[in-house]
Amino acid sequence: MKNSILIIAFFVITLISSLQLTAQNFKGLDKSPMDVAAFPNSYKISDKIVKVIYSRPQLNGRNLVKLAPPEKVWRTGANEAAEITFYKDVIFGGKALKAGTYSLFTIPSLEGDWTVIINSARNVWGSYYYKQDQDVIRVSGKTSKTDKNIEAFSMIFDKDMTLKMGWGKTIISVSIE
Repeated sequence: MKNSILIIAFFVITLISSLQLTAQNFKGLDKSPMDVAAFPNSYKISDKIVKVIYSRPQLNGRNLVKLAPPEKVWRTGANEAAEITFYKDVIFGGKALKAGTYSLFTIPSLEGDWTVIINSARNVWGSYYYKQDQDVIRVSGKTSKTDKNIEAFSMIFDKDMTLKMGWGKTIISVSIE
């Protein structure tokens, strides 16, 4: 009888322990991982002027035109709309912009420049809930081509604080002063 109780207790403890371990499993990597670009881009400098948080979709043999359709508002990345924070007032693409946190949307173009949108909405999933009446400014993002294929959508700020967004063989640039 004592052996039966010990065996049952052992199995109950083992079951409870395995359930606790299962409950602590962490989620795997996102297919479009989140990333951050900032200016200045050195991690040693905490006094940033601008920071953008976005997710990085990958082409994986797909066509950029299907993933970011021309002439339609795009979330500028994957998952949630990209979020851009300006810690100081700036001139973004030639237009004055107050310090604050905004959503960053784009309208891709097959030919010519893309439209880059700073929108007052925050915490927005994709572009499904985009509202044009919440646009703060719209500017032209100068488009250029590269020979190198950029597999994962990427954003950087170059040394003169120009925001560069690249995917496929397309690079979009917006000056910031």
